[in-house]
Amino acid sequence: MSRHEEVHGMLQADAKRGGSLVPMTTGAGRRFFDAIVIGAGHNGLVAAAYLARAGLSVLVLERREIVGGAVVTEEIVPGFRFSRAAYVQSLFRPEIVRELRLADYGFSVIARSPSSFTPLPDGRSLILGPDPAMNYQEIKKFSARDAETFPGYEAMLERAARFIEPLLDMAPPDLAAKGWRHRLETIRDLARLGWRAIRLGRDLPVFLELITAPASLILERWFESEPLKSTLATDAVIGAMASPSTPGSGYVLFHHVMGQTDGVRGVWGYVRGGMGSLSEAIAAAARAHGATILTGCPVARISVEGGQATGVVLEDGTKIRARLILSNADPKATFLKLLPHGSLPDDFRHRISTIDFSTSVTKINVALDRLPSFTARPGHAVGPQHCGTIHLVSTMEEIEAAYRDALAGQPSARPVIEMTLPSALDPTVAPPGKHVMSLFVQYTPYALARGTWDDPGIKDAFADRVFQVIEESAPGFTASVLARDVLSPIDLERIFGLTGGNIFHGAMRLDQLFWFRPAPGWSRYRTPVENLYLCGAGAHPGGGVLGAGGRNAARAALADLPRRRNK
Repeated sequence: MSRHEEVHGMLQADAKRGGSLVPMTTGAGRRFFDAIVIGAGHNGLVAAAYLARAGLSVLVLERREIVGGAVVTEEIVPGFRFSRAAYVQSLFRPEIVRELRLADYGFSVIARSPSSFTPLPDGRSLILGPDPAMNYQEIKKFSARDAETFPGYEAMLERAARFIEPLLDMAPPDLAAKGWRHRLETIRDLARLGWRAIRLGRDLPVFLELITAPASLILERWFESEPLKSTLATDAVIGAMASPSTPGSGYVLFHHVMGQTDGVRGVWGYVRGGMGSLSEAIAAAARAHGATILTGCPVARISVEGGQATGVVLEDGTKIRARLILSNADPKATFLKLLPHGSLPDDFRHRISTIDFSTSVTKINVALDRLPSFTARPGHAVGPQHCGTIHLVSTMEEIEAAYRDALAGQPSARPVIEMTLPSALDPTVAPPGKHVMSLFVQYTPYALARGTWDDPGIKDAFADRVFQVIEESAPGFTASVLARDVLSPIDLERIFGLTGGNIFHGAMRLDQLFWFRPAPGWSRYRTPVENLYLCGAGAHPGGGVLGAGGRNAARAALADLPRRRNK
């Protein structure tokens, strides 16, 4: 049976269940759905689940053979189950977990305590976590002043998080609203935002500085010890083509400390069974509400008639019609590749074409025959040093130097490395006695000054360099490696559909956030093409495993349905 016949058969079978808004046809491989979601990344799945929960007939089309986009678990090496791209969880909206009853479908998170471990060249180390007493003693080894100051820093972030979190679950006010009804909505939203800002009181200037200033400036004002500053600074540059001294990197730092696990702010966890278990739980919830999810079905283009999206055409030529189209692909893929030429206003198309998708990340997944033993804290048995994120950077200048290499088009001579060992807490992801490791490594520019990532030996040479840095802190590490999976920015683009290898669907800069995401006047999930919505990380509130973009986009589409019914 050909793939076309298989898809046709699945659509025919699904057609028997009926739809809620529009009639269906069963011939010529066609089917009318209320909504089609392009891409089964976690945001697309969330959108599908909410639409199906509201009673719509929903079809999700995914080009890969598994759901999840970058939130997947893959058994690259027999017996070893890797969170191949995204690797830790904290930001995913608790409202979605509750409303979709994801725990009923197997989703659970293992909280990490302590949260981080930073081994230093001189044999000392810094461990941080949710225990204030432990943090005090650990930081005091480097600075008594910093130990006293750290609780105030965390309290400041907590207050800022309480202000910003509600904004994740709403569409930004429409500053270009037309018509009295939409303008009244904008005035109402701005008034609420203004009232929340006023309630910040003396914290308002602190918050504004936090989201606009370089992270290095913020950290310098709070702390003096290099190990603490460099450990915290990694949150400001993770996944970004930026350094701690880049203006606006303070927001990236803040973005990564907003989350929570089991109600505890700033604590990250491992999804039991790997990150793919989250995607599978969302998919199961969507199916339970009646959604159809087809994998191995790449979309070639979005059909547009009279300025309205009317359906999609698959790469095999299958045409499927729908009243609503939601794209989980990034803005460049959605608007510049999937839409027919001429279907967008020139100014909007130009704005999308200039979105910064620069990237800095290589992901390395490693199968190990034992846990690493660190000079600063020896031992192969599971210890606190293995439970959180291991930061292999000891000074702010190391991060800046690594960034300067990337600006010159070269992989960092001394990369900034974040290491996690999920099997230390979750035995389901590795064979007994064995372990899996995730390495999130910076900086690796998408375009190299010399050669490309496809050139023979380039990726392996960089991975060897990463292993050498690890070896300095954990002698014998390389001998424990059974296999490795090296994903350059080009690999991230090809495998996961991330334009430029950018994990956020576009840089998380202030000129590409909130009202400006993906473009001014189009931050509320709707697009210049009627019936077409953007539901992925390229829409507000941006990147990370949040699910908010999918939930918000579904709500926007559902709010528009009464108007469409009356057309």
